[in-house]
Amino acid sequence: MPTCFLYRHSALLGSVLRRLVLACTLLAGGAWAQPAPAVALYYGSGIALSEFGNFDILVVDPDHVAAPRLPATQVYAYASVTEVHPTRAYYDRIPAQWKLARNADWQSDVIDQTTAQWPDFFADNVIAPLWQQGYRGFFLDTLDSYRLAQDFDEQAQQQGLVRVIETLHTRFPGIQLIFNRGFDLLPRLPGKVQMVAAESLYRAWNARTQRYEEVSEPDRAWLLEQLRTVQERDHLPVLVIDYAPPHDRALARRTAEKIAADGFIPWVTDSDLSSVGIGSIEPVARRVLVLYNADESPSLRYSNAHRYLQMPLNHLGYVVDYADVNQPLPSAVYPDRYAGVITWFSGFYPGSRGRMVEQWLGQRMDLGLPLAIFGTWGKEPGAAFARKLGLQNAAEPAAPTALTLLNQHPMLGLEAQPPLPGAQTDLEQLGPALLAQSTPLLALRDAQGRTLVGGAITPWGGFILDPNVLTEIPGTEAARWIVDPFAFLQASLRLPVLPIPDTTTENGRRLLTVHVDGDAYNTRAEFPGSPLTAQVLLDQVFRKYRIPQTMSIVEYEAHEMTPELTPRLEAIAREIFKLPHMEVGSHTYSHPFLWDTSRRHGLFLEDSEAALTLDVPGYTMNLEREIVGSTEYINTRLAPPDKPVKLLQWSGDTAPGEAALAITARAGLLNLNGGDTFISKLDPSLTAIGALGLRKGPYLQVYAPATNENIYTNLWTGPFYGFERVIETFEMTGSPRRIKPVGIYYHSYSASKPASLKAVHKAYDWALRQPLHPVHAYEFAQKVQDFYDFAIARDGTGWRLSGPGHLRTVRLPAALGVPDVQASQAIAGWRPGEEAPYVHMTGASARLQTAAAAGAAPYLYEANGRLAAWQRTDQGFTATFQGHVPLVVTLANVQGCRVRADQRPIAAQRRSANTHTFQLAHAAAQIDVLCPGR
Repeated sequence: MPTCFLYRHSALLGSVLRRLVLACTLLAGGAWAQPAPAVALYYGSGIALSEFGNFDILVVDPDHVAAPRLPATQVYAYASVTEVHPTRAYYDRIPAQWKLARNADWQSDVIDQTTAQWPDFFADNVIAPLWQQGYRGFFLDTLDSYRLAQDFDEQAQQQGLVRVIETLHTRFPGIQLIFNRGFDLLPRLPGKVQMVAAESLYRAWNARTQRYEEVSEPDRAWLLEQLRTVQERDHLPVLVIDYAPPHDRALARRTAEKIAADGFIPWVTDSDLSSVGIGSIEPVARRVLVLYNADESPSLRYSNAHRYLQMPLNHLGYVVDYADVNQPLPSAVYPDRYAGVITWFSGFYPGSRGRMVEQWLGQRMDLGLPLAIFGTWGKEPGAAFARKLGLQNAAEPAAPTALTLLNQHPMLGLEAQPPLPGAQTDLEQLGPALLAQSTPLLALRDAQGRTLVGGAITPWGGFILDPNVLTEIPGTEAARWIVDPFAFLQASLRLPVLPIPDTTTENGRRLLTVHVDGDAYNTRAEFPGSPLTAQVLLDQVFRKYRIPQTMSIVEYEAHEMTPELTPRLEAIAREIFKLPHMEVGSHTYSHPFLWDTSRRHGLFLEDSEAALTLDVPGYTMNLEREIVGSTEYINTRLAPPDKPVKLLQWSGDTAPGEAALAITARAGLLNLNGGDTFISKLDPSLTAIGALGLRKGPYLQVYAPATNENIYTNLWTGPFYGFERVIETFEMTGSPRRIKPVGIYYHSYSASKPASLKAVHKAYDWALRQPLHPVHAYEFAQKVQDFYDFAIARDGTGWRLSGPGHLRTVRLPAALGVPDVQASQAIAGWRPGEEAPYVHMTGASARLQTAAAAGAAPYLYEANGRLAAWQRTDQGFTATFQGHVPLVVTLANVQGCRVRADQRPIAAQRRSANTHTFQLAHAAAQIDVLCPGR
């Protein structure tokens, strides 16, 4: 139900709160001098509420979302008091005689507040169901709507509203209320209202004309007087909600600044409250939309956009959404959530879609969204689109032999040089105006003296055309970047300098994961006595390396395939899972080779005769059986009662469809595998590093940090020692950019041969020599999930950071300085990194303040355990760590300080100019740092 307020000098109704999101703000001056909560209002349903996670209060329409849970945000429910819309569930239970008037603009009925039964009806039918869902705060709207009636007793109506509020406080102890106006009620309700909101101080939405408008000076003066009274008489914080088009972020920002300067909490949003607005803090857009042509690849997974482009975008901190140009393109793509739009086409998409796509792209440009073009335009730009882009259509194509090189930008030549001028194909001539404002990346001159470019950074974004994007290595599936994708994306999309959520690191140390797919668990190993491969794994790997590891089982192999071995195989599995450092995973029932049977793609392409699973007599592949059934088998027969399966490890082509992901999510499992990161000295290209994962519908497939030994051994044909090259992958994904954790990932069959087992040992031994932070694979999957739900907001000169709580590291680009640990909140410390410092959050949310240079306060430099608790004190801090291996903790600026572990003094094993490293015998400890005189 939208909010409806009256201007004092006109009948124009303000459009309030249809879809609420509450923006956060600190009060600048005014009678109410305490820091005000950050408030946002959002009434929509298409945006993940995690994008509002940096606000202290978020108001939602409970009819549009399930009762949300955000770690650091109080979620309030919208409730209309005097108006009821026919769409509300309780509308039909309201007697006709209770209806006082009709709001024609919103098609709602105004309820007579003098009705004796109304307070209890409102409490029972509106608030009680929401209270049961977990809401404890409510945004009460339409408190003034009784004035829409032709004839009413104002005092009686107000007294009826007072009875409603008093009834709520009696029936729901501890209830928190925000009033939308209702100024005259406040003196009668001392202590019963938390905050007062009002709409349209500077900018309004006219519901009748459907237009955004400036508020008149008389209306503004009257409202300003009411709001000052609320502050001075009632000593309540004031939230002002103004309206601006969702694409005009500059206008919204200026309006929010005006409201804050007046001493109020600002929230500026669109007329439907269905976008991410701007308040006293400004949420940062972390999404990028990529257009691709599904006809160019067997599936999105194999498209250039996903294979090559998503990883750089993820590393820069951005979530990637995809849209197929053969389908209707999304309309709600605005700068509130999207940092830009990218296209990557290798050829031309159907002509019937060409102009529609151009029109759509032109509309995004009009909204101010940067546009980056990779490969081809997808369709020769039409005259109107070419003019919009600033391209000048050449009268005739250039003759390749007549081209000479004028300039090559340093952005080109990252892993391979651009083709020679004679091999250039897609070139554009920029119009004079565009050329003057652009930076050509590859400029050539033809025989007619024209300057043609193969790419440029332009005022609207940028483009890089084939053959200057990447080149394929003949006779292989390998490719090399010609253009630096990081630099091109940063420049063309004009990406701001931000703290970047990072899934590779926690508390300054690179993560280490180990997970094993159960293939060939029931086979015999090539060792004296032909022991079971499962026994070799247990004895020579899992019992030797006491670090977090995940072992998965293929149910059919362990239970049915070799029935004579079943008792022994199951006993070994129980021994494995009893080990305290082992995590339990499922590798399905029958090991599907092809997960999405709706389109035969991936491992088997179009081979209709290819096996879908292991040969299970009488069995037809069933997703529920593969996922839920295998999990139940492992939980009931193999896993300890306190260690149920938490991770589903994809088999075969590792390309589950949305249906499989949905079943996995409903079963309460996270998932892992796919991605195919295999960079090595044999293929030393960024193109061989996969993304974090791939969304399919609302579900996320999480990719493994690195691929498994099957790739390094040429699909298990040899050399069987090939997995030792995974160490090159670890090194090359750690420097010069730390893009991935160290992820040891292999199959049971690596324990079946001496050469492959030796390679596995080499991988473990290398990892244990590094200063890493070991975690279970499930914990890594949680961090990748968090990456998609992580929120960043500008807060004055600092930043607000929030997420579900598993991802606790951000990289801080050099341009932002270093953390000011004393001025920050919930920041334990930082450590220099390969590209930028890694900043350690202590929980789900933090406020990060930066400085040009590090201060003298003590802080956490790095640790191989997770922070379970943290508290900074006047002279130091107290930190509780919980890890998986004996703790190693490095502290900075603790010279002259007393350091205790579990109340006992400890001495540093290593010291440097400003760090002290402490080694403990246990995986958990409380560290107290006391620095007298600091």
